[in-house]
Parts: sequence; structure tokens; C-alpha cells
Amino acid sequence: MKTQEIFRKSIERSHSYVEYRTLLKELLSQGKSSGAEQSEALLHYSQLNDTRMNRLDKTINIPLENVEKLKQIADEQIWLVITEGWCGDAAQILPVINKMAEQNTKIDLRIVFRDENDDLMQMFLTNGTRSIPKLIVLNKETLEIITDFGPRPKDAKKLIQNYKEQHGIVDETAKTELQLWYLHDKGLSTQNEILEAIETKALFQKPLA
Repeated sequence: MKTQEIFRKSIERSHSYVEYRTLLKELLSQGKSSGAEQSEALLHYSQLNDTRMNRLDKTINIPLENVEKLKQIADEQIWLVITEGWCGDAAQILPVINKMAEQNTKIDLRIVFRDENDDLMQMFLTNGTRSIPKLIVLNKETLEIITDFGPRPKDAKKLIQNYKEQHGIVDETAKTELQLWYLHDKGLSTQNEILEAIETKALFQKPLA
């Protein structure tokens, strides 16, 4: 299947942010998590993530400087995110991406579930793994790839790499440290790295200061 056809099919079965949150809450009310696999652990993570996202939806701030950069995006774009409800990184990153997309009507945020879109996921593996979340920025008209981001900001990635080198495993302590990193970062690294990636493609109406 051609790349653009994969994008087109994924977009057809994608969800808005509000629809995505609603679907996850419906699954939780049934005692389920999203995705092909079901377990008590995944359900527990999904419940934690719902609480985190509720908080972040209310507290995430986009600095004025970043608002201005987002408003300068000239071409209509689709921000396509691959995710699942149990993913701790996604719970921290998706509310940030949503707030960013809200700053410019030219940005259409669409969300798909990883396990329902394996063809798409296979195009954006991280070191051979199906790591999420993954943001793919597309030109809305041509469905050409502008850039991508994920599964986590660079410093968060370093934190996990360093922990694994020291302890040989990513355990609950590592996950707690990662969540604390996100708490202190307040979504700024996610914002800045996405904007930097788009800026590199020179798709703004005018050069950024």
C-alpha cells in the first residue's frame, strides 16, 4: 500500500481530541483499556492517565512566543497522532499537542489508535519498536510528511536511557521519575521540539525571531 493511501485510511478512522477522550472514558467505564491487549496493569495505567489528562487539559499553558509561532504556520496541516490510552508518555504529551493545535485553525489534530493502524505504525518505528505517542505532521492537501515527533522529548529520552544503563531495566521507579520530569517541564520541551522541527522545514509565512 502506498504511503499516502495509508495516511488516507488512517485519517478516515481517526478521532478528534474530544472524541478520543470520550472513547477512553467509555472504555474505562467498561473496565477496559484501549488496544488489543487487556490486563489489570494496562487498565490501571489508563485510569491514571485519564486523571493526568484531566489535569493537564486545565493547566497546560502555551507561552505567547509559541502562540505567535503557531499562528505563523501558513499551510493547512494535519497533526496525526498514533497513541493508546495506557501510554504514560501520551498522557503527558497529547494535551500539549491539543493546546498547540487550538492556536491555529490551519492545524487539524487527528488521533488514531496504534493497534488499529499497524501499517501506519510500521512507517514510524523507533529503533525497530512500536513506541508511542508519535506525531506525524502532514500537508493537509498533499498528505506529504512535513516532520514527525516522538515518542518523547529528548531530555525525557535521555532520562530513561541513563536509568536503563544504570539499572538494566525500566521499572516503576523509572516511570515515576519520568512522570516527575514531565511535571516539572510543563510541556515546554514538547512544544519547543515540535515547533523547531516544523520551523526547520521553512513552512512559516516569515522567518521566526
